[in-house]
Amino acid sequence: MAGTASMLCLILTTLFIPPLGVFLISGCSVDFFINILLTILGYLPGHIHAYYLEYVYYQKRKAMITEPAPGVYSDRIQRGGRNYGSIP
Repeated sequence: MAGTASMLCLILTTLFIPPLGVFLISGCSVDFFINILLTILGYLPGHIHAYYLEYVYYQKRKAMITEPAPGVYSDRIQRGGRNYGSIP
């Protein structure tokens, strides 16, 4: 239940401010700066990019997918938020 609530809050945040939604899942990464640029260039491209990153993040979080997603530069998103910052 907590996962669904956090996902819903993230989607609502992204609806109004796409870079903030990306920042919450990726931190201060290349994906965050790409999203800022896309949002400045056009609000719709910023939304598409943000929702794509959130989709990848939650898919990797739910399933143990090890194949890297195309166009995603943040390790945190590629791993689905797991084992981020730890030494394997």
